[in-house]
Amino acid sequence: YLRHYPTYEILGLTFEVSASQAHAVVYYWVQFLRQALPASLCEEFEDCEAAWSVVTEMLVDWELIVDSTEQVRQRPDDSELQKQHYSGKKKQTTYKQSVIGFPDGSDIVDATVAHPGPKADIRLFQQQQSQFRTTQTFAGDKAYQGAERTRTPHKKPRGRELSEAQTEANRIFAGERIVIEHLMRHLKIFRAAKEIVRLRKDNYIEVILAICGLVRLRLGAIELPV
Repeated sequence: YLRHYPTYEILGLTFEVSASQAHAVVYYWVQFLRQALPASLCEEFEDCEAAWSVVTEMLVDWELIVDSTEQVRQRPDDSELQKQHYSGKKKQTTYKQSVIGFPDGSDIVDATVAHPGPKADIRLFQQQQSQFRTTQTFAGDKAYQGAERTRTPHKKPRGRELSEAQTEANRIFAGERIVIEHLMRHLKIFRAAKEIVRLRKDNYIEVILAICGLVRLRLGAIELPV
């Protein structure tokens, strides 16, 4: 279901059960995955303050990479909800996800999902930053310019061009950041995280976080409990 994202009617026909039974089975396993596979390093240690303190101390040795993505959702009937979720970038109503990963793309450090499309990337990121130490550094694209302790590419000055040195620095920086794009690609292999959202918000959150857990399992960052 998560990989191919069929309707429950189609899923039920495939396994010769009703649509309601297909729905019940899917969410039984989604909840199992949510319990067995934490969606991020933050979620894995959120219940143990001492362990998270050790983890955040270790994380300062890396420059973590941040990126965001938007997923189109079905247009709400309520006009106020339409305004709240209308993304000027996508020209549609969307949900926004923000992901922080290791510089080698080996794990998801933090993931926050299902925010209204118009919410600025930097605002989401600033909320995530509060979990880390004040010495933690990050790298992001132009959307994160102005964020504290965050390295971003050179921005083209109005009416002028970037120097050759700045252009080359941006090229090198883009090569370093490409790992977060690969991490996003792992998430979007699951069509439930890519195609138009047909789910209620609470179910959608659980589905996307379950997918994050499956990606971490695939990357070898966590193992299924015996």
